[in-house]
Amino acid sequence: MSMTATAGRAHADPHHIGVVVEHPGPASKRIATAYGFWVFLLSDIVMFSCFFAAYAVLHGQTAGGPSGAEIFEQRNVAIETVCLLLSSFTCGMASIAADVRNRFWFYLGMTVTCVLGLIFLAIEFREFADLIARGYGPTRSAFLSSFFSLVGCHGLHVSAGVLWLLTMMAQVFAKGFRADVLRRMMCFALFWHALDIIWVGVFSVVYLLGSAA
Repeated sequence: MSMTATAGRAHADPHHIGVVVEHPGPASKRIATAYGFWVFLLSDIVMFSCFFAAYAVLHGQTAGGPSGAEIFEQRNVAIETVCLLLSSFTCGMASIAADVRNRFWFYLGMTVTCVLGLIFLAIEFREFADLIARGYGPTRSAFLSSFFSLVGCHGLHVSAGVLWLLTMMAQVFAKGFRADVLRRMMCFALFWHALDIIWVGVFSVVYLLGSAA
């Protein structure tokens, strides 16, 4: 065996035990980005879990004010739920279109997702404005404080998601389906689907159980 080969083997196998250990390189940017964003989503879910826990403790503390059964309008909540669940489907279609570099279906999917998200926000804003106008604001009781905090926090996330969506459409228009743009699109899709999952919890715990109480 030549000196060069021996030196190379010794470098790869510093303990000279006859087993060459190959060290893999760093993870790809796509994997690192997805991992980091999952950590962010999990921290966000922990935050929402705290809001859910607070609502579960305080939902009966009405201080002589209205209960959920008296103020919730199931028709509006049903429309909100349908809009948000449909937006999850159209967001998925936009993600698939981005993967295959199809601009038409990407823009169509993102536009429909944006419209559905705006409808959801408009209904929620009208619900909040109506409750406050009737004197049922977040300071009226502990129940209403926890309700406005939980549902309002979700609404703020949806608002941020809509702004992010518009930014993604602008980036694809300006830069095309570059690798960094596709990574951001993947993170956006994860974020939007997570909001849908959280809303299912809000719909079930706050509106369905609250109306039955």
